Amino acid sequence: MTGSHSVWIVTGGSRGIGAATAVMAGSRGASVCVNYVSNSTAAQAVVEQITDVGGRAIAVRGDMAVEADVVALFNACQTAFGTPTVLVNNAGVLDQEGRLEGFSADRIARIIDLNVTGALVCAREAVKRMSTNNGGSGGSIVNISSMAAMLGGGATYVDYAASKGAIDALTIGLSREVAREGIRVNGVRPGVIETEIHASGGNPTRARDLADTVPMGRAGTAEEVAEAIFWLASDAASYVTGSSINVSGGR
Repeated sequence: MTGSHSVWIVTGGSRGIGAATAVMAGSRGASVCVNYVSNSTAAQAVVEQITDVGGRAIAVRGDMAVEADVVALFNACQTAFGTPTVLVNNAGVLDQEGRLEGFSADRIARIIDLNVTGALVCAREAVKRMSTNNGGSGGSIVNISSMAAMLGGGATYVDYAASKGAIDALTIGLSREVAREGIRVNGVRPGVIETEIHASGGNPTRARDLADTVPMGRAGTAEEVAEAIFWLASDAASYVTGSSINVSGGR
């Protein structure tokens, strides 16, 4: 689902992996809806990077933890570019590093609301529009998980890791549910990647600090993750569904 006919929605597209993915898709011929929750300047900068190379993109504000905002995002995309053919389920949040015994229920709910419920609702809206059962022409969903789902996030953010474990289950289950409706569902598990999200956990240098724990000896880049996302979304991966790719340098 790539090329000039493809219409991408990238949630959390104003920074990090989402921004790199949006720019890559837009520069390769896709029309892109760049979702953001608060930083309109950053989102507009992503749009400008795409339009500067002749691509088409719009920025759409919306909190993916709010159902009405999710629906509005898909409607805005439909109005601007037509039915989406690719959803990159990327919006996510983590909180300060710590142990579970110190986490409040409010903190946990905030993470689950966006990382799990939000991703499920986004996938729901994509299926409504893409499924051949609903008159759609098919599409691709790429869910952004994390190596934390495999490693557990102990003593840092086990709540975030648990939310990403749910994303892995979503990828497997939904892929089987819609496989005969023209929709492929896959996932990407980034490892230690140099993005702004680490600052949200109170440790902005985390990627560099952990570089020596990676078999390849370095942190990854958002663009390296975006390449895996782009491949999974593309027709080159036409027989791939229910799979998750680790982009983790071997960690």
